Amino acid sequence: MSEKKVSFWRIFWPSLIAAITVSILGWGIWALIIGSALRVEPFEVASKTVLHMTLDGQIGERTKASLNPTELKLDNQLGLATILFALKEAKSDDNIEGVFLEIDNLNCGMASAREIRNAINDFEKSGKFVVAYNGGEMVSMKNYYLTSAANETYGFPSSNMEFLGLGGELMFFKGLLDKLEIEMQVIRGSNNDFKSAVEPFFRTNASDSSRMQTERYMASMWQTMREDIAADRNVSIEKLNDLAENASIVSVSNAVKNNLIDATKYRDEVLSIIAKKIKVKTSSDIEFLSFSKYAKERFYQDQTLTKGDAPNIAVILAEGDISRTGEGLTSEDICKLLKEARENKTIKTVVLRVNSPGGSALASDEIWREVQLTNDKKEVIVSMGDLAASGGYFIAAPGTTIFAEPNTITGSIGVFGVIPYIGAMLENKLGISFDPIGTNKHSVMSLNRRLSEDERRAIQQEVDKIYDRFKEVVAIGRGMTLEQVGIVARGRVWTGTDALKIGLIDQLGGLQDAIAYAAKKAGISKKKVLFYPIAEKDNLTAIIEAIEESTESIKIKNKQLSESILKYYENLKKIESISGIQMRMPLVPQFN
Repeated sequence: MSEKKVSFWRIFWPSLIAAITVSILGWGIWALIIGSALRVEPFEVASKTVLHMTLDGQIGERTKASLNPTELKLDNQLGLATILFALKEAKSDDNIEGVFLEIDNLNCGMASAREIRNAINDFEKSGKFVVAYNGGEMVSMKNYYLTSAANETYGFPSSNMEFLGLGGELMFFKGLLDKLEIEMQVIRGSNNDFKSAVEPFFRTNASDSSRMQTERYMASMWQTMREDIAADRNVSIEKLNDLAENASIVSVSNAVKNNLIDATKYRDEVLSIIAKKIKVKTSSDIEFLSFSKYAKERFYQDQTLTKGDAPNIAVILAEGDISRTGEGLTSEDICKLLKEARENKTIKTVVLRVNSPGGSALASDEIWREVQLTNDKKEVIVSMGDLAASGGYFIAAPGTTIFAEPNTITGSIGVFGVIPYIGAMLENKLGISFDPIGTNKHSVMSLNRRLSEDERRAIQQEVDKIYDRFKEVVAIGRGMTLEQVGIVARGRVWTGTDALKIGLIDQLGGLQDAIAYAAKKAGISKKKVLFYPIAEKDNLTAIIEAIEESTESIKIKNKQLSESILKYYENLKKIESISGIQMRMPLVPQFN
């Protein structure tokens, strides 16, 4: 019996029609979702609202979001400027009753954490409450430092807690490089013995200079942290040090016994406390509003109005590794912003916010020139963030007045260059050899051969020339002699507290302090502050944020790489991108 053949077209047409139908339905559903997301409604805050402040992830200088294609979600960074502005706005917002603060996986420097603490303390002066809850498996040192600013702070009964002081590990690659037969030819500025960023390439441990400066700035930062915690928790700084020294705090329960935390509570109990504060029956009656949403909306509204209302203060946010182009703090972008602020006739003064470990010496010099040109026309006040070191300090030096937090890391006035020699590895490991041919003695400058003495001497001279230029820039900007600069330079890192003593900065304070000072010096009674880059809403980002807020989704995070490995990977990426002579600070231990 022969099988009956089915016509191709009898299969093709129904399949095609079905596919088109499913596609139309899919697009229709997406159109409904996007349509609802694009429906613009005025941002309103209900009465008796409590801001739910969840600081999770990276806090940078400015708010930005990017689409993560691997997880189909937004990677949000909440900017410090946005956070500080929102807390100031909420302080006088009659609809805001208080703040419920929860922190998970906070990623920022200690200076940023301190600025947020100060803003929380200022918010509390209004009589409104801040209730902090320390949940999760582990309450880190940084998380506790920030939450200790709250009126009341509670912790999950069985959570562990870390209160051990400050410490970190430096990673050294020399052993690995030796095994691979790779030699890193390091050339530092003469007398730059504190410029330890390159030590991992030719040492297996920290030098005495590196260890001394690291211990000093850690001790200074630890002192600042203890003073801040002591003021808010009514515990002496001596007792705080004893608790850390003896590892007395290993759990939230230990913290309660030593008055670091008010009580152990389950989260629902904390919500009940908040309900009583705002006089509603149950925690389900609390009108919570995302602090992040409130901050972004209020900041964007303010900047939109300011932009069209003759702004008189420009705040330029300069964050990241310094390079000419690409990501981070690029001379291409920052120079344009400085020029734009300088040529804006309504702008009376400029605040340059620097948060950078340095980078390209050439790009740093390009930015320095624009800061100098701006300062000749209208005063530039510098505000330092977590880091303003090496190239970051170079671009800050021409500022009329420099502000830094006590635990800001700055200085690192020094220069280095690194040229790898990989010829031995390629020949001995892979069997690849090279035979240079050229018209002149030095016409083939290659990674496949070592530098000759003449070549090393020439590069050393160029590095020293740039180092001398760095010292000259600092001397002019700070009103110091070259000899005075030479004493505090040598690549050494300082905290804001110590930098004030040696004349590298003028005043201790944060971004808001610098803005207030700039306004006063410029004779501005009504501040109209415009932040650069100018805040703009991205339609795609707004759509995805709206979808994330309006739909329930399971977010599966990539756990293949631990956080520490990711940090090492980022460091290696930075090393790979380095070219030319550098003004870059030492690798800094990461504090939890």
